[in-house]
Amino acid sequence: MSTTTAVVPLTIQDAEILVTAARRAAESAGVNVSVTVLDAGGHLLAFRRDDRAVLISGETSTRKAYTALQLNAPTADLVELVKPDGPFHSLPTALDRPLLFIAGGIPVHRDGHLIGAVGVGGGAPEQDHGFATAAVAELV
Repeated sequence: MSTTTAVVPLTIQDAEILVTAARRAAESAGVNVSVTVLDAGGHLLAFRRDDRAVLISGETSTRKAYTALQLNAPTADLVELVKPDGPFHSLPTALDRPLLFIAGGIPVHRDGHLIGAVGVGGGAPEQDHGFATAAVAELV
């Protein structure tokens, strides 16, 4: 008889760690951001928009998290794939889903299993990617 170990899902406590770590990284860079955390089913676990973050950052952070979750890849790694000569060129328009291929979304894994995603919006794409990466590193 074999036993299987259940993977612990992303918790609200995990989500708070991710939000806090991303915001701390952004604050140290002097950037106002929005941070979204989704569970493995794509459901919102946590969201925070800095008072001075651009309003659209709330939407972009959520779409970045959703894209990272659905494709199980950092959105920074997907940008080239949707350019006119890329293999996923038609993906953003072919699906009726809130995908966004801009750096700043990172999938979250536990014990090798996808358990959610974090998205950051408000800074330059490279900054948002760095803030999201710092958040995931804090969770480990």
